[in-house]
Amino acid sequence: MKRKLINWAKPKIKRLLGIRTYNMVEELTKKGFTIGERCNIQPGCIIDDSHSWHIEIGNDVTLAPRVHILAHDASTWTFLGYTKIKNTKIGNRVFIGASSIILPGVIIGNDVIIGAGSVVTKSIPDNSVYAGNPAKFIMATSEYIQQEKQKMNTENCFGREFSEANNVSMENKMLMKRMAEKYGTAYAQ
Repeated sequence: MKRKLINWAKPKIKRLLGIRTYNMVEELTKKGFTIGERCNIQPGCIIDDSHSWHIEIGNDVTLAPRVHILAHDASTWTFLGYTKIKNTKIGNRVFIGASSIILPGVIIGNDVIIGAGSVVTKSIPDNSVYAGNPAKFIMATSEYIQQEKQKMNTENCFGREFSEANNVSMENKMLMKRMAEKYGTAYAQ
């Protein structure tokens, strides 16, 4: 409850004090960047500001912290006096792990998971899990999700009350930690 009150009050206090909040998506959209609905862009993400109109993101996309999405490559500038520019597109229901880099011209299909720290140099088809540098095919997303479902049980699955946003107790944190140790993985909503 306390956190909800703080989150509600912060923008109002900033507005009263004349502090402008930078909304990256809003600013990029004004430049022609396209983004779908229900997208989650975590802190530290960089979406190519200088060529944002060449970037398209679909619905239900999550960019974990520090993801970079590029639409230009200035390596040619010194030699040609021109920068290479390519369209970059991310489909629907895509998760891109922390610190991953999506290079210019990459097209990522629907229902895709990109592992943390990946460098995506080539386009990725629908229903795929890719990871690494350069990112390589791991398995079909449907296969990965099925494997994870089989690991879930009543002891290692936890509701929203186990999240920091809901002030999870230390007792519940330790319970979750024990179940992650016991089963190798815990799952939280």
